[in-house]
Amino acid sequence: MIGTIVNTCTIVTGTLIGVALHKGIKEKYKQVLYDALGLACFAIGLNAVVTNLPKSQYPVLFIAAMAIGSVVGVALDIDGRFHRLVERKSRHGNGAQLADGLATATLVYCIGPLSMLGPVISALKGDNTFLFTNATLDLVTATIFGSTYGIGMLLAAPVLLLWQGLFYCVAMLSSQAVSEALMAELLIVGGLLITGSGLSLLRIKDCHVLNMLPALLVPPLWYAIVWLVN
Repeated sequence: MIGTIVNTCTIVTGTLIGVALHKGIKEKYKQVLYDALGLACFAIGLNAVVTNLPKSQYPVLFIAAMAIGSVVGVALDIDGRFHRLVERKSRHGNGAQLADGLATATLVYCIGPLSMLGPVISALKGDNTFLFTNATLDLVTATIFGSTYGIGMLLAAPVLLLWQGLFYCVAMLSSQAVSEALMAELLIVGGLLITGSGLSLLRIKDCHVLNMLPALLVPPLWYAIVWLVN
């Protein structure tokens, strides 16, 4: 777990550095950062989709996952509940922006080959190289998020800790539970979610990505059904 702990600490450190820089950034530069983050998220998400689509054993699974997950998310009103909670707890009247920032940052930190494969390799081989590399990247990203959205971005750190900790524990319990095929499906769906966040940041289309989060549960459920049937 040392790699995950280091990764979490770099997010906290980067966010605090960004918050320290936040006060000295003029509004026009903050807007440029929004656009830069939007383009970065769009590129990262699209790359994850394009890279992993050829690896998919079930080419239509991600479509079913997005459809099912979106319907479930809207029924549960995940996006609305999250935004209302953050806005209610926010003291500075920028709850809506903070909620968008947290949603985007959490996806960027958690959905990616390094963040998802890293804990698995750490658990199976004791090699933290992937996680240390991811920590370096997240330090820079967290600084940008912190400078753009403020101190509230610290809330993304415990989410990453729980996310990577989940992969670590599952890999420790069963080395076959997190297969490369399942990882590819998760990265495709996750990539689409990050791309949607990029579109929202660029003010092209508000995709309400949080409502689509249940889509990440569909691939594991599908593989569990396949395993049970076989």
